Amino acid sequence: MQVDATDLTGVLLFRPEPHRDDRGLFTRTFDAAAAREAGVDPDAFVQDSQSRSRLGVLRGLHGRAGAGEAKLVRCAHGVVHDVLVDVRPSSPTFGQHRAFRLNDVDFVNLYIPAGFLHGFQSLTDIADVCYRIDRGHDLTEDLAVRYDDPELAIDWPLPVSILSVRDAAAGSWSELQSRIG
Repeated sequence: MQVDATDLTGVLLFRPEPHRDDRGLFTRTFDAAAAREAGVDPDAFVQDSQSRSRLGVLRGLHGRAGAGEAKLVRCAHGVVHDVLVDVRPSSPTFGQHRAFRLNDVDFVNLYIPAGFLHGFQSLTDIADVCYRIDRGHDLTEDLAVRYDDPELAIDWPLPVSILSVRDAAAGSWSELQSRIG
């Protein structure tokens, strides 16, 4: 498994090597030794979750206050446009965002350290996204910023087909900065 750094501080891409033949494929979706070698504690993950989204559905931008939340995210079925925003005030990449294409062909795992907003949009009829998370969910620590905040100016590839009530009511990037600042 190859591990690549990104231009967002601490964000890593774990790239497995799927083995394909006439039967289909086999791939490793997680490798504790590769995680350790990259500086990620594989034993820190305490929860696995999965979401299923339809074409155009947008989930996010979500984050966690307090100690934050590290995640390992992959698309098990379909394709998603995955976006991260650095909300760590002391980070050299604070306020920057990057997009990653995750799919069921490459099986790339995106490692997101604590201190990021995360969101994605389904680019296929069905997209299953799997998460490994290092903390249990605490509603009192939820952070959310609108996907279409003009200051962030994130370019989503499709019109948004469905948005949750929570995401539609999310605050602005400016409001979040004043909260964490």
